[in-house]
Amino acid sequence: MSENVQSVQADEKPDTVSEIVEIVKTVVYALLIALVLRVLLFQPFTIPSASMEPNLLEGDYIIVSKYSYGYSRHSIPFSPPLFDGRVMDQAPKRGDIVVFKLPRDGRTDYIKRLIGMPGDRIEVRGGQVILNGQPIPREELSPGLVDTGYGFTREVARYRETLPDGRSYVTYDMGPDGADDNRGPYLVPEGHYFFMGDNRDNSLDSRRSLEEGVGYVPAENLVGKAQIILLSWNRGASLFKPWTWVTEARPGRFFNILQ
Repeated sequence: MSENVQSVQADEKPDTVSEIVEIVKTVVYALLIALVLRVLLFQPFTIPSASMEPNLLEGDYIIVSKYSYGYSRHSIPFSPPLFDGRVMDQAPKRGDIVVFKLPRDGRTDYIKRLIGMPGDRIEVRGGQVILNGQPIPREELSPGLVDTGYGFTREVARYRETLPDGRSYVTYDMGPDGADDNRGPYLVPEGHYFFMGDNRDNSLDSRRSLEEGVGYVPAENLVGKAQIILLSWNRGASLFKPWTWVTEARPGRFFNILQ
């Protein structure tokens, strides 16, 4: 009887090892597939601030297409210095909402709207953007309400800004005399881009120099184009409070295509 038991155990041991090997292989394959998808196709991001309101809210969970502008070292996690420049480069379009690496550290992810292309001359006067000598038309809309983060809301002006190609989007403006409402002129260097937040008086962007803001963003630093708001939650949502995944959800923002 003892010999039979030992024989059965001996037969089962290779099977157990084989199962463990198969599980490990499956996990490795899954991680490799996820890595390839993340590098080549799509990457998720969570919006951490109000700088892109009213179009992106804090707590929005967005999907960014990595293939839209080609690939650079910043397309790969941790931005390893494998190569310079971009592969399969495609120029972004004015008005795109873009995720990029902050030029001064090459690590921090920022998201802003592309306003200035290489060679453009940009000015801001009284909060209105002047592009190559022509004010970008903006239509005043009904006021909006923003959360100050201090337990109360305040009223802000809303404008529909329309780019020369007809593309339009809504911006917030707290008044014509903000710290960044009278800036420039800027001449965007070749191979660089000029970005601004849609929440014009609550955005650290290309209106500030590289040392104190974003400055001009090199083409190499572009990560991808924001395409869709997949999910969205209010500030009260917490990973450790599962009921808030429902109570603090903003289903009206689920699956919204970004303009």
